[in-house]
Amino acid sequence: MVYVRASEREEQIVAAAITTLSESGVPATTLRAVAAQAGLALGTLHYVFPTKDKLLRAVITTLIRDISEALRAELELDKGVEHALRHGVTSFWERLVRNQIGLQIMQYELMAYSVRSDAGGSLAQLQFERYSSVVTEFCEQAAQAAGERCAVGFDTLGRLALAQVDGLILQYISRPDDDRARRDLNQALDMLVLFADPQPMARSTARRTSATDTDAS
Repeated sequence: MVYVRASEREEQIVAAAITTLSESGVPATTLRAVAAQAGLALGTLHYVFPTKDKLLRAVITTLIRDISEALRAELELDKGVEHALRHGVTSFWERLVRNQIGLQIMQYELMAYSVRSDAGGSLAQLQFERYSSVVTEFCEQAAQAAGERCAVGFDTLGRLALAQVDGLILQYISRPDDDRARRDLNQALDMLVLFADPQPMARSTARRTSATDTDAS
């Protein structure tokens, strides 16, 4: 029997879960169905993920990683906040939204599942907090690298960027129209950049007093 490391087994199961969730939906997905998709015995899956909740948390963590990688792909932070927003969001759209409708529906179902099945909605909170923090972090890093400041807090910018993109994804799911989606996405980014208003930070040029001046005083 070939030994498989626990980390590799976990990745195998999460990949199978994402496929099953995207094709069948969250409510219809069972651990048994995921095990079949992964080609594993149900007992093996239960050993790695004892509950559906633990598996869904691992799925969300993987999706967050994929979104972060898509946003940061070929991103040049020293080009500033506007570049980070436009390039990052466009890259994300091309990689994870366009032609990935099942994946996007699955994420909204995860949110609804959490709100309905968990009184605290902890999975939904995890999704939105992590997704907005990804945008917050790379915008803040871009501002620092380019020596810029924004008119609004980066956490606010992250939440509003997520709200705009989420709305456009829902419209795209209901009617996949690439031309319309591209136009709307560009206009949404125009509004975000205008709202953020990234500007170069003024550099302090404090006058240095020479030793001679000091002595003269």
